[in-house]
Amino acid sequence: MDAQDQPATPSPSITLRFMASPTDVLMAGTKGVSGGRVLEWIDKAAYACATQWSGTYCVTAYVGHIHFMRPIPSGHMVEVRSRIAMTGRSSMHIVNEVLSADPRDGRFSRACDCLVIFVAKDTATGRSMPVPKFEPSAQEERRVWEAAESRIALRKAIEAEMAKQTYDGPSEAPRLITRFLAKPTDVNWGGKVHGGTAMEWIDEAGTACTMEFSGIRTVAVYAGGIRFYQPISIGDLIEVDARLMRTDARSMQMSIHVRAGDAHRGRSELETAIHATVTYIGMGVDGNPQFARQFVPRTEEDIRLADHAQVLRDLRADYAPKSLTPQVTHQRID
Repeated sequence: MDAQDQPATPSPSITLRFMASPTDVLMAGTKGVSGGRVLEWIDKAAYACATQWSGTYCVTAYVGHIHFMRPIPSGHMVEVRSRIAMTGRSSMHIVNEVLSADPRDGRFSRACDCLVIFVAKDTATGRSMPVPKFEPSAQEERRVWEAAESRIALRKAIEAEMAKQTYDGPSEAPRLITRFLAKPTDVNWGGKVHGGTAMEWIDEAGTACTMEFSGIRTVAVYAGGIRFYQPISIGDLIEVDARLMRTDARSMQMSIHVRAGDAHRGRSELETAIHATVTYIGMGVDGNPQFARQFVPRTEEDIRLADHAQVLRDLRADYAPKSLTPQVTHQRID
């Protein structure tokens, strides 16, 4: 076989570069790109990284530890950097960084980072497939592998805590439910709704609910975990259910479910496809954080979910996972 016919060695990283456009901004009067759009960019870059490594179709299984550090203005150059941190039998843990720069000075700085887990799938059977094992060699690769590995136990503890909760009891919590059909334009390369598109739905619902409750503009600052349980097909009836669990001095902690199912069967047959916990803060007209309106839980379920939100925070403090990314640096455009 000629050298040009040899299969390419998979690369453990990929970088996407493009310009943020006005259509990436969620609300009129704001300068920053919406958190949901940033998550969509991350999911696309991570998908490209995962499929390049595995050589097959992949699905999003988990997105976690999402830190929104600063807004990305429309007109900025954006870089989304995705790299393999560690692999399992069929899973790929991918570290993602989003950086942006004013093209006039070309100084890139980090705006967001997170971990995404993809699972390789056989398109014919839908079963998971083994992926090539990533062997870290450089010191930085070993550090990132250990950081990703340090999050496994925390993720399992959070999943166990979330599995204990119910969301259908008497409640006075601020809540917003939207329903619509999944459109053909929402589809990914495997024929299912793109994970990044679903994360946009989550952020839009969370933003709308917190703004309605607080009376001021709100932005997402952290997402502790977005878990994907089942794929969503074109034409499915989608229900996005955003519910406030807890408020602190400046933050509002939301639980957001995406449920989906055959539209012919109606709402009663919808099943949970995605569950996310996202933290928002209120922003004043000057762009500075504002004190949040306080929610006082009174029903049994509201009190339990407020306690649950605090437990999730405590778990992250107890496990103290290692940082996936190095110190924030500034870098000029080449």
